[in-house]
Amino acid sequence: MTLSVVEGDLVIGRQATVKGKGMPPKVTVLGVVKCSEGSVFQCSLSAESFEGEGDIVIQGDLETKDQVKMKAGHLSITGKVKAKKIDADSDLTVGGSLDVKGNTRAQDIDVGGSFSALGEVEAKKIKVRSSVTIKGGHVSDINVGGSFESRSLLEFGLIDVEGAVKLAGKNRGGDITVGGSCKVDGNLKFGKIHAGGIVEISESATGESLNIGGAVRVGSSLQLSRKLEVGGQVEIGEFLTAMEIDVGNSLKARKVSASKSAKVGGSITTILGVAAGSLEVGRRSEVKGSIRANEVIIGDGASVEDIHAKNIFVGRTSRARNLYGERITIESGCQVSGDVYYSESLQAEKNVFFAKTPHKVSQLSE
Repeated sequence: MTLSVVEGDLVIGRQATVKGKGMPPKVTVLGVVKCSEGSVFQCSLSAESFEGEGDIVIQGDLETKDQVKMKAGHLSITGKVKAKKIDADSDLTVGGSLDVKGNTRAQDIDVGGSFSALGEVEAKKIKVRSSVTIKGGHVSDINVGGSFESRSLLEFGLIDVEGAVKLAGKNRGGDITVGGSCKVDGNLKFGKIHAGGIVEISESATGESLNIGGAVRVGSSLQLSRKLEVGGQVEIGEFLTAMEIDVGNSLKARKVSASKSAKVGGSITTILGVAAGSLEVGRRSEVKGSIRANEVIIGDGASVEDIHAKNIFVGRTSRARNLYGERITIESGCQVSGDVYYSESLQAEKNVFFAKTPHKVSQLSE
């Protein structure tokens, strides 16, 4: 049937085809549209609300003043969609943009353009070629070709975004992979984060691992069960805890704890010090705060304060304040301005300056 304007409701039977008038063709329904399995609209559709069940195709745009409701099946729209609310037990495919003023619920949401929802979104999967902006909600799998933004609490399984990620509020979920930056205005619980740019979290964060090409900034504490690997700078407002830490540039935190190992190419700045299984500091680095570890390696030309360790190696022309270790090796040109206590061996090359005479003791004090 070919229609133009329907002044009441429109009920479509199974396998029916509706054509519109005008160019481009369109049907305007002043009431509710109710569709059955196999319905096809060879036109754009405007209605008060839309209800359907089964596989339904709209070859154009869909605009409703109220909700789009699907019981089951698959709703496919080749154009763009505007609705107040979407409540669907079905999959939703939109060729153009998807704009929802309220909440959105569906199984899989596949959008060729951008997706905007002022309300919460509940879905198994969101796949969008362009950008996504939502209030928050529960989504198992998020795949976005552009940018992704959630403005309130979001529970997620996986976020995979080529551009940038922005989250707000208390967020918890699984892994995040982002080509650019990841910014969180709030707290974050996660699995793994892999980002090519900068990661910024305003409050605290807890997860498994971070692999970041740029920099990491966390306003409160960062707790990882496995590894922190960052190419640039790391700045943590409170405590940093991880199994392994590998930072290409500088590291700053109130306290740093690495149960296995820590390697920092640049400077380390702490208030309560660094505790690690092993610690390696790069050339010409500056360490502010005490160091406690089983093994400590200080690169050439570095500057450190107090070190407590079983094995201590200080590279050439470095400066240290106090050294307390079982076995200590100091290369030429180094300066030690404070105490040197060792329980087993001290090997010092030529031109090492000791402000105080080193002492061998039977047992090192804690």
